[in-house]
Amino acid sequence: MMKRREDILDSIPLDLSLEIFSRLPSKSIARFRSVSKQWGSMLHRQYFTELFLTRSWARQRLLITLEGNGEFRVFSSPQLQHPYGKSSFVVVSADFHVKFSLPAKTCGLTSGLICFSYNSINKVENALVPVIFNPTTRKYVSLPKLTNSSWYKAFNIFLGFDPIDKQFKVLFMPYPEFGNENRILTLGTGEMSWRKVQCPLSLYPLNKWICINGVLYYLADRMSDGKWPSLMIVCFDVRSEKFKFIEAEECFYATLINYKGKLGGIREIYDNDSNTLELRMWVLEDVEKQEWSKYVYTLQDDEFVDLSFVTVAGVTETGEIVLSMYKSNLVYVIYFNPERSTHQSIGIQGFGDSDYNDVNRHTASVFVDYVEDLNVNDLKYIKSSQDLNIFEE
Repeated sequence: MMKRREDILDSIPLDLSLEIFSRLPSKSIARFRSVSKQWGSMLHRQYFTELFLTRSWARQRLLITLEGNGEFRVFSSPQLQHPYGKSSFVVVSADFHVKFSLPAKTCGLTSGLICFSYNSINKVENALVPVIFNPTTRKYVSLPKLTNSSWYKAFNIFLGFDPIDKQFKVLFMPYPEFGNENRILTLGTGEMSWRKVQCPLSLYPLNKWICINGVLYYLADRMSDGKWPSLMIVCFDVRSEKFKFIEAEECFYATLINYKGKLGGIREIYDNDSNTLELRMWVLEDVEKQEWSKYVYTLQDDEFVDLSFVTVAGVTETGEIVLSMYKSNLVYVIYFNPERSTHQSIGIQGFGDSDYNDVNRHTASVFVDYVEDLNVNDLKYIKSSQDLNIFEE
């Protein structure tokens, strides 16, 4: 007589069973949880959730979005842990996750969730609809609509995560001339609704942000005293909902990064005469004293990648700077180790339609250190609702 799967599991030591499950994708965990109450109880344990996250950090991925022509697609690819091999160029394939069949404004990635918004236009209403999406499970939640039509002209939306209370919060910041009606929404608190939040300064939020250890950082311009730019880094504590501000004139146009748990910024400057790329990096060593460390690195063009077109994707947990470029239906990724002054070029393929060859109509965004987190997958408000039919296989 054939043994049931749970009977087989009973014959395996619990620690070994959890170790085996922790190495599987989150989609498999979701299926196995429904096999029986015993398996469901075991795979919902906090110990297993933490073990799974530890294993996920060992298999980090790059998350890639391609946007254009009224749609965008989401892919992922393995993030090379030791990219400096004998070959100077490696080609890998991307995994397709989902296609969004509507024009959307991508906001960014925080703790495994993508935040984006789209404009819902019909004869009855004109409303901005923010959406939170999990690219691994393809589950999402559409947030309450924002119906002030003036907000569409200039605004930004940011997604922050509080690691203490395990809460995600969405921050909506319109430009000052369209009203200082800043809003915030906490995900998963019963019937979700927007609340007013007061920001002490009148700022123009820019679409550059990152969340590190419960603090949401984003660039903003206050345009005070007729001087431009007057750049600030806004520090928003997700838990307390309090604002702090850092002067950041030198970091203007820099990509915000997480450098080993500290806020940083990298600005890329290409020299056409020498065919070299200069990376200027700042790392915030002391928030209260606003003390920065500054570094400058130089990369030379190679036969595979024209560095004049690359942008900073981020910095890995181990401190490697990741650059990216989209060309000829390939996403090129360059891993640069600043301590060794070595770099490795990777070509990522598998993006489908030839239309995506047109870089003038499509843009690619690359996010580093993407991991599967069961805490995120278990969020009850991230679900496949019926009010937003935007997905295509």
